[in-house]
Amino acid sequence: MAKTDDERIASGIVAAIGGKTNIRAVGHCSTRLRLTLNDKTLVDEKAIEDIEGVKGQFFAGEQYQVILGTGLVERVYNIVLGGQGAEISTDIKGDLYAGMSLPQKLSRIVGDVFIPVIPVLVATGLFSGFINCITAFGIPMDENWLTISKVLMKTVFTYLPVFIAWSGMRQFGGSPVLGIALGLMLINPLLPSQDDVVKGVAEAITFYPFGIPWKIMNYQGSVLPALVVAIIGAKTERGLKKVVPDVIDLIVTPFVTLLVSGLLGILVVGPVCIVIQDAILGVAKAVIALPFGIGGLILGGTQQAIVVTGLHHIFLALETDYLATTGFNPFNAMITGGIIAQATAALVTGFKMRDPKKRGFYMSASLPAFMGITEPAIFGVNLRFGRPFLFALCGGAAAGFVGALLGAASTGMGVAAIPGIVTYLYSAEAIRNYFIIHGVGMVVSGLLCWFFFDPNKAEAEMGAKQSE
Repeated sequence: MAKTDDERIASGIVAAIGGKTNIRAVGHCSTRLRLTLNDKTLVDEKAIEDIEGVKGQFFAGEQYQVILGTGLVERVYNIVLGGQGAEISTDIKGDLYAGMSLPQKLSRIVGDVFIPVIPVLVATGLFSGFINCITAFGIPMDENWLTISKVLMKTVFTYLPVFIAWSGMRQFGGSPVLGIALGLMLINPLLPSQDDVVKGVAEAITFYPFGIPWKIMNYQGSVLPALVVAIIGAKTERGLKKVVPDVIDLIVTPFVTLLVSGLLGILVVGPVCIVIQDAILGVAKAVIALPFGIGGLILGGTQQAIVVTGLHHIFLALETDYLATTGFNPFNAMITGGIIAQATAALVTGFKMRDPKKRGFYMSASLPAFMGITEPAIFGVNLRFGRPFLFALCGGAAAGFVGALLGAASTGMGVAAIPGIVTYLYSAEAIRNYFIIHGVGMVVSGLLCWFFFDPNKAEAEMGAKQSE
């Protein structure tokens, strides 16, 4: 029986990496097949890239990643796991952190916790974009429908610690339902609201250990306390399961886990994390607030380079804080032009290729980037040649600079480039800013690639070096 395209891709990848016996563990994200290998020298990178359907490949630390795209990656993953051959581990999390620096590990942890939550954050951002658009243009809304719309817009951010604690417990091997309980404890309405305390409407619950005032408040909308409490809860539960007899495990383990983690979260972790979180976000916000568009220039010109390192997940907390406290996200306006610049660089590079197959591959790699997913464009085209990637960073810097000067901001997160337009529909000025920002990113990146880079010459030089 003839092989399907999926089977052809999967068997080609397995053969080019040295066979199934060379695979230590395998996993996947939304676009990439992730592998840890026993012997990296067995990988034939050129053979991988020559497989039709593969959009790129690269090593990240000790992990080998093959870019396939959404949908296809899961089908190929299932085929690699199935069939005859050596048993393959799917527990790739331990291997994922191998070879990473401490900042990379911390960023990756934040990313792994946030990624399952992103869909609801994206949906809420889209709700906000639609509702703000309606209200901004003066379209009358019935009070009841306005209340319903606020429920759609604000529920996720109001209960954000619940989502973070749930995802964190799941990520670190604890029971997700206990994470939900811990998250709800952090935002219990019996605790005074931070906003009300600041406004003087309510007073914080105050203890005086060693004569020092220690204030307890509601941690609604906060990210770091929920993340740390989830880590404590997961480690506490896993530790208890090792020593508590099975006959009383159902009673003792969840009781002690919630007691210890809940008290630590409310009395210690929450107050400390609020101070730390405010300091970190204060530094990031200080960069964004730099005058004359400098903050946008810095962020727009570096964000996609940070994506390559895997450290970009840390910005999720910044965006979440902006949306939870102000309802607007200026960070998105500073980096979305950089995303469209990467897409444009890949598109122009592909358009200039004389080889029809490579032209189609490079141009198709730009399509996901126009929709906000830049990995295929970055790793499959721009970073492969180098110069298009640098030109795209220049486009991102220019777009971020303009976005900062315009004071642009979106009403969502996790959605950028073309789909991101929905989060700028709240006013005519915001829509204008959206098109200016992306226009600048496209023009700068596209013109630099068009006049100062020849992919045919670069391809020939790369081929000559490989044949030496």
